[in-house]
Amino acid sequence: MKAVRFDEYGPVTVLDVRDVPMPAPGPGQVLVRVKAAGINPGEAKIREGALHERWPATFPSGQGSDFAGVVDSLGPDVTTVAPGDEVIGWVDTRSSQAEYVVAEAANLTAKPAHLPWEVAGAIPVVGFTAWAMVRAVDLKPGDTVVVSGGAGGVGSIAVQLARRKGAAVIGLAGPSNHDWLVRHDVIPVVYGDGVADRIRAAAPANAGIDAFLDTQGGDYVELALNDLKVSPERIDTVVRFDAAAKYGVKVDGNGAGASAATLGQLAALAAAKEIEIPLAQTFPLGDVRAAYTQLAKGHVRGKIVLIP
Repeated sequence: MKAVRFDEYGPVTVLDVRDVPMPAPGPGQVLVRVKAAGINPGEAKIREGALHERWPATFPSGQGSDFAGVVDSLGPDVTTVAPGDEVIGWVDTRSSQAEYVVAEAANLTAKPAHLPWEVAGAIPVVGFTAWAMVRAVDLKPGDTVVVSGGAGGVGSIAVQLARRKGAAVIGLAGPSNHDWLVRHDVIPVVYGDGVADRIRAAAPANAGIDAFLDTQGGDYVELALNDLKVSPERIDTVVRFDAAAKYGVKVDGNGAGASAATLGQLAALAAAKEIEIPLAQTFPLGDVRAAYTQLAKGHVRGKIVLIP
């Protein structure tokens, strides 16, 4: 089978699609024929070596967590799925960007029949992250929350989940994404110099900023604390891991949100069109370098997905 591999940290040019042996499922595991595999900024940072201290790679390394596909075969003691079942899932083994992947049966949920493959394969990491971030800041009806990167892979789902909690949502994004935010009942604000003043001006009348979700990094945590006067326990960042110890903010993300039950709920919402999982672009598996090059350009609305 073909799978993404890299032998050293570096730019997209270290990525290859190679012929590798077909994996075999062990006890409690399932072999899935991949129909779609999402890509994520964290995978690019791991490949570059930027997260070596936190998540070191062993070489040769595969890549990818998200996938949707068809169950091919079962390992021992698996009774929850059967060959031919259409599923969505995730792995922690950096191996989903391939024609086949071995996953834990416990990490799978049924794919709703009418949910397109490319949408299904985009859900897990960004969906879990957005879900965990919204939960972390304990949003309630009437709250006002700011989401940096409000039209990105995580942010585009977080703004919608926050609206479902009854919060007023301010999404920071470039002008090209403002119409999309407005269509989802989100208040658009352009990022850049003077953003704190624009956030305050955009907030509902007589409302302060109650919570902040940071998907971008930079100095957004400091902006939330110092300029917007948000309490540390109502700030969640998935980029500034140092800020937890430094300021007492939260860093709940993919790991805090990952569960088959949550994945099933997100897939059902997407299938019912109660939330949108925006897709920026799809690429064939063989064009993995082009896919990550596109991701690195930034300003991407939603997810980029590989199609084996």
